[in-house]
Amino acid sequence: MTDASSTPAIPVTIHRGDYRPPEWQIPDIALDFALGIDATKVGAALSVVRHADAPVPLTLRGDGLTPAAVRVDGEGWNDWRMEGPDLIVDLGDRTEATVEVDTIINPATNTQLMGLYASNSMLCTQCEAEGFRRITFHPDRPDVLSRYKVRMAGNKALFPILLSNGNCVAEGEEGSDHWALWEDPWPKPSYLFALVAGNLVVNRDEFVTMSGRKVELGIWVREGDLDRTGHAMQALKNSMAWDERVYGREYDLDLFNIVAVSDFNMGAMENKGLNIFNTRYILADPDTATDLDYDGVEGVVAHEYFHNWSGNRVTCRDWFQLSLKEGFTVFRDQSFSADMGSPPVKRIEDVRLLRAAQFPEDAGPLAHPIRPDSYQEISNFYTATVYNKGAEIIRMMATLLGPERFRRGTDLYFDRHDGEAATCEDFVRAMEEGGAIDLSQFRRWYEQAGTPRLSLSLVEDGGEWALDVVQTVPPTPGQPDKQPMMMPLRLAAFATDGSGGALPDTLVTLTGAQQRIPLGRFASRPALSVNRGFSAPVIVDFERAPGELAWLAAHDDDPFARYEALQQLMLDTLVAAVSGERTDPQAVIDAVAQTLTGRSGDPAFVAEAVLLPSEAFIGDQMVVVDPDAIRRERSALQAAIGRALESDWRAILAEVAPPATILSRKAKGGRRLRGVALAYLAATGVADVPALAFGIFSGADGMTERQAALATLAHGDSDERVAALDIFYQRYRDNPLVLDKWFQVQAWSLRPDTVDTVRALSRHPDFTLANPNRVRSLYGALTGNQAAFHQADGAGYRLIADLVIALDPKNPQTAARMIPPLGRWKRFDEARAAMMRAELERILAQPGLSRDVTEQASKSLLG
Repeated sequence: MTDASSTPAIPVTIHRGDYRPPEWQIPDIALDFALGIDATKVGAALSVVRHADAPVPLTLRGDGLTPAAVRVDGEGWNDWRMEGPDLIVDLGDRTEATVEVDTIINPATNTQLMGLYASNSMLCTQCEAEGFRRITFHPDRPDVLSRYKVRMAGNKALFPILLSNGNCVAEGEEGSDHWALWEDPWPKPSYLFALVAGNLVVNRDEFVTMSGRKVELGIWVREGDLDRTGHAMQALKNSMAWDERVYGREYDLDLFNIVAVSDFNMGAMENKGLNIFNTRYILADPDTATDLDYDGVEGVVAHEYFHNWSGNRVTCRDWFQLSLKEGFTVFRDQSFSADMGSPPVKRIEDVRLLRAAQFPEDAGPLAHPIRPDSYQEISNFYTATVYNKGAEIIRMMATLLGPERFRRGTDLYFDRHDGEAATCEDFVRAMEEGGAIDLSQFRRWYEQAGTPRLSLSLVEDGGEWALDVVQTVPPTPGQPDKQPMMMPLRLAAFATDGSGGALPDTLVTLTGAQQRIPLGRFASRPALSVNRGFSAPVIVDFERAPGELAWLAAHDDDPFARYEALQQLMLDTLVAAVSGERTDPQAVIDAVAQTLTGRSGDPAFVAEAVLLPSEAFIGDQMVVVDPDAIRRERSALQAAIGRALESDWRAILAEVAPPATILSRKAKGGRRLRGVALAYLAATGVADVPALAFGIFSGADGMTERQAALATLAHGDSDERVAALDIFYQRYRDNPLVLDKWFQVQAWSLRPDTVDTVRALSRHPDFTLANPNRVRSLYGALTGNQAAFHQADGAGYRLIADLVIALDPKNPQTAARMIPPLGRWKRFDEARAAMMRAELERILAQPGLSRDVTEQASKSLLG
């Protein structure tokens, strides 16, 4: 007999096809908070309107709540009951009523960081996706839109600042307490509700909209952090101007507030008029933030602001439509960041992230379409597929339509669905009508999981060349058979023999499983530049002619295609070496040398292009991943390039570094290239490198160079490594965001004792499971360190499983996000696969496991 108490309850599966419109709507809601860290009293008055034809009880969702009182139309009400965590109120024949519910919650014990919780003596909220039901009883579904009035009262010494959505319409004092009343005139779903109360200071500014309205801007932080908010404020103003210019979208309130919170599961949250951010994406200055941190602040501020229209004014009908707001908004923030910086470099960064996070997801047990068909815990579907692949699908529509027709489509979408809870189908239909295009086949991107593969071959007939394309979509869990996708494919062809023939940049729409594309007349086989700009999120299989990739890396007129050619040349060399073939690195060395000649023009592009593919991406090309061989051969190629081009790397480092305060595209690119040069030099094992790196570390005027040097030293075994780690820790031990970097560089280390180091760091006085940033900086970094995580004795697997088991009772959302790396067990040798499966089984055997972890672990175990 199995002890039922030791077996996790099977979570209920929710299916998209079961959607039904809400039986009750709530046009207005009034909330009254008596704030306290250990006890907050919440009074909710819901003005409910029945939409069902016949009488039906009102179901209000709850999570860990007990009603202290229930009233209907001002009178005490006894006709209610609890069904599990939910409150069921029988309203008889009423079609309208005011239902009031009082609850008491304890923010101090809310370690899940969902609902209303305490963070360093401040109160704040996170309600997406289903956190509002942890504050008060409510339908808590995105298709119930309400106008909110929020009154907050609390001790003025503890909570001098009281913020919520919309505009503050009144405030006052009552003895030692004070209160504020906020009203949001725009109907919104409960997941966009926000409240912040605490001791905060503000960076104020203003923005004048295109219609001449003045909007007051505020970024609220803790005392001492104010001087690190300037970049975020400028990013906000740039975002507001860009959205007006590119999409014609104007901000719609008199006030826009952002609050930075140190304990936060997400990157940020787009609550209407009161965005709440992880401090990581607000605080930045040259001493504590790298150039990548600055870019992250700019991109995330833009993302959350853009949600004001693509997510708030038009929200999603249900959580299966999550990509409607997230995929579209990621595309918008990517486009913004490209306009603010280097479009080719931004495209490289976005594609690298897609391949690192989403392609493996599409190839594993957790594969799902961007519009899933079912889920058990919705927080598990805030995935790279929904966000990043979702953005690629919007990008493909923009490519197929062109700028003018795409803008007509988005205008139609916003105008038609303003104030509504819409679906992905509503968006596609607006693109069809606004762009005058048939997207019937394109809809398969919303229905089918998996990354399409294009197998290419060149054919010649009498001097006329053509490209044959065979498209396949691999089977994924629950979807064994797939239909061909509609996609844009940008390509060009070049004569490499001096005859001058060329096919200029051409956009082809692929629709069939097989398709032939004419390329034109060439005297000999042309060099093919395909999927330029990464026009479709696919894997391309194409046998290149000798020297073709090197030629394209030097001569292709599309920067992204030049990058791809050099990366593919490196990848082919590495995969062959890992497979045991004899390889000659000279072609790669020559191509890198050729690329370095252009470093004065665009150093950021050069830095990205000459980086070797990651260990994980090399593994993705193999049937069975060999982590040890991959590390060995990648390190060998890096060392060969480092030795052959040592004078170039030293010349780059000898140049005067751009001051850290200069954030121009060229300055950031120069710093990035210096970090790459140092890494290549370090790979050679030349004796003076530790001293050189320590000199850069000690003399750096900003975090970009300081962290690059520290990371280089962290890979080795030198006195300089020990000294640098100690100096960094002592200097930044009181700065949580920078201390995260200290943990992270050690978990990323190439040293053979990295797993032991991570285990020791997990017992460090400054490590805590209570802060998601700290957990990700240590354990998340380890899972991204392929050879260390997949250490042959399974110690890396055990360490992650131990974390999940310890963290799940406290923060199941963060715990669940650590599981997917264990789910890739089918890609590894049987010994490693068996150990990964054993750890998943150990996790699932824990009593009282959360829905979040149960779903991720059980699906991962199936492989």
